[in-house]
Amino acid sequence: MSDLAEAPASPYAGRTLVVLNPAAGQDDPGRVRRLLGGAFAVRGASFDLVETAGAGDAERYAREAVRLGYRAVVAVGGDGTVAEAITGLAGTATPLGIVAQGTGNQVACNLGIPRDVEGAVETAVHGVPRPMDLGQLADGRYFALMAGAGWDAEVMSAATRELKDRWGFGAYLYAGFRRALAPPSAHFRITADAQAFEVDAATVIVANVGQIVYDLLPVDLRIGPGVSFHDGKLDVCIFAPRTFPDVAAVLWRVARGRYVGDDRMIYLQAESIRIETDVPVVAQVDGDLTGTTPLEMRAVRGGVNVLVPAG
Repeated sequence: MSDLAEAPASPYAGRTLVVLNPAAGQDDPGRVRRLLGGAFAVRGASFDLVETAGAGDAERYAREAVRLGYRAVVAVGGDGTVAEAITGLAGTATPLGIVAQGTGNQVACNLGIPRDVEGAVETAVHGVPRPMDLGQLADGRYFALMAGAGWDAEVMSAATRELKDRWGFGAYLYAGFRRALAPPSAHFRITADAQAFEVDAATVIVANVGQIVYDLLPVDLRIGPGVSFHDGKLDVCIFAPRTFPDVAAVLWRVARGRYVGDDRMIYLQAESIRIETDVPVVAQVDGDLTGTTPLEMRAVRGGVNVLVPAG
């Protein structure tokens, strides 16, 4: 028998902290709370629920959950809420569950997490933790999906809350189509590991996951070849359409999975990336605007554990 007294177990060890963003998505927050309560109750799973009121709250709640010893944190909201929770959990053993309630919900879709509350809670309670690569900005913030500068960030800015409330993910398609009529262009300087080059492009996207999921899309759309959140690298995707016909051609090639042989599409992988422009252009991270260029980031292999469906 050890002479050292065992530390008392945390009273939160068997509990889940649910972090709800009431402003996310189009569903009524009261209805979401009732669905969550019923889904956890029927599984005999104890939980505590907190709500975010502004930027940074999900990260703060996640950090506190780690300190208190909660078994898991469940982010209920969109990709921005998920990214904040990930920043609070990165580098710890506390896993993240996701109940997708946002506009895009691309993290949940890429991980195969059910989009209905019942299925998502089942995954959060009985799923298995799997390591997921992340990107990390120079200021310490993490992202799960992608960071970008130029056209993609302009689309995020143009997809207002009013449009998203009305059309959901279609707001991004509408905003993207409007900008496609006259694609923007900037002179980018990109440093990817030891490789540095300059290019005129509409947008530069640094992707951690590759699939873009939307029920009304007729194809399985992947932003680039072999983009994976299990390879310890980030994928730099450079798109340089100059006219609307160029945009249509690039989208057609992406939809068909033809990523090579066109100088309007450039792809490379790196662990460390810096993006600069001659004139600052707007930037986004996981769908949230984050200022302007320069943008600097690195890949973090297995940066967070996410609860995914068993089997």
